[in-house]
Amino acid sequence: MTKGINGDSAKWSISSLGKAINIDWALFAAIIPLLSAGLITMNSFAGENYFFEKQLVWIGLCVALFFALSFIDFRFLRRTSVVVWLYVGIVAILLLLFGVGSIFKGAQSWFNVGLFAIQPSDPAKLVLILVLAKYFSRRHVEIAHIRHIFVSGFYALVLFFLILIQPDFGSAVIIGLIWFGMVLASGISKKHLALVFIGALIGGLVAWFYVFEDYQKTRIQTFLNPLADVRGAGYNAYQATIAIGSGELFGKGIGYGTQSRLQFLPEYETDFIFAAFAEEWGYIGVLLLFLLFGIVIWRILSNALTGATNFETLFGIGVAVLFMSHFFLHVGINLGLLPVTGTTIPFLSYGGSHLITEFAALGIMMGQRRYARSVHRDDMQKEFLGM
Repeated sequence: MTKGINGDSAKWSISSLGKAINIDWALFAAIIPLLSAGLITMNSFAGENYFFEKQLVWIGLCVALFFALSFIDFRFLRRTSVVVWLYVGIVAILLLLFGVGSIFKGAQSWFNVGLFAIQPSDPAKLVLILVLAKYFSRRHVEIAHIRHIFVSGFYALVLFFLILIQPDFGSAVIIGLIWFGMVLASGISKKHLALVFIGALIGGLVAWFYVFEDYQKTRIQTFLNPLADVRGAGYNAYQATIAIGSGELFGKGIGYGTQSRLQFLPEYETDFIFAAFAEEWGYIGVLLLFLLFGIVIWRILSNALTGATNFETLFGIGVAVLFMSHFFLHVGINLGLLPVTGTTIPFLSYGGSHLITEFAALGIMMGQRRYARSVHRDDMQKEFLGM
């Protein structure tokens, strides 16, 4: 009898542990080679490895954070008071930057905390996703009303403006893309979508004449004709395209990327790490990189579609938009298809702020898996899109 009870207890313990650990292992398995690719690309193989060594520390902390968050029940994030305080807190932190923030390369975007520096614009993206997920989930039935576009747009605009004037154009663009992507996912009508495009056009014109600094205008003009100033504003983009093209089919080999290793390609550990990776790994390596990112996005959306409520689903959609925005902007910039804005690529680029934000977002999703529902995907899509 005792043996049977002990056996049942052991089974119960294993079952409880399985329910407690709700990791999407396919997602985690796709992330590991991406992290490794970034580490290998930024490793100098000789002399000091400042970026490599610090990135190892950040990765260790972020993976621990990811697993720790997976044990938390995040239903408390549905409370309006929690989301409001998070939003007010990040706005206050962004305002504090202008008083005590550190200036790096002309942008007052960082807090120096000893050995590390924190960039608040990264967690601001996650906070915006939470705010919009809360806002749209409460108004799912009446989402077609145009006022919700403007109210949600105001939440995004405050963060967009505070980040833009640092100036951090890349992160500001990401903020705008998160809002736009979540507005689309919330079930906006086509006529309202047209109004959004018109508003974006007007906003772009206003920004061009009254917000953008001269160097930002130069970057956009260089995008239209990058070869016009390859020794000046177009240098980084030009060197990135050379690096990518020289990689050809199989690449030059790990550690043999001349554009990055010989310092022709600036910031190859951060803003241009895709170009450095493509030079050493070639077209085959790039295809593998795209495949791994595809798996990450697929798993994020798959988890989003089984969210317990619209809040979890919208949050997952927002996280997917965050990752896709960073990925396509970074790759587009490195290929010379978009203006240089200083955008990192998830998991590869050096930096703690964006890694913490990425792993925190995924950790929250893993926590939400603890109370996810299992329904037919078509039924979930119909409910989510209001069909």
